[in-house]
Amino acid sequence: MVKNFLNDENGAIVSIELVLIITIAVLALIVGWSEVAVAVNTELNDISNAVGSLNQSFSAVGFSGTGAPQGGVAKTKSTYAAQIFTDTPDDCDSNTTCDLVGTGPVAGNG
Repeated sequence: MVKNFLNDENGAIVSIELVLIITIAVLALIVGWSEVAVAVNTELNDISNAVGSLNQSFSAVGFSGTGAPQGGVAKTKSTYAAQIFTDTPDDCDSNTTCDLVGTGPVAGNG
């Protein structure tokens, strides 16, 4: 029985076909996941461009508080100076120097 099992070659064709089908499927998966990775990186690049284009400038008006006069002179209790912050563009905000996806010109990017 063992000798018949070792000499049996009826499944050889099926095994070769399965190896070929699995090889093609693995190659297709590699290409597919590569395209998924490029698409995810492109979307993350779009999100980073949107965050980079947010204007984070702000300003706050100053104030001061005085207490009741003591000896004819009002005493300052608290003050807050006016402040301002102006957001300036960073290197990657315009997306001209920090392309993460692709090596050649992209539609709408040059």
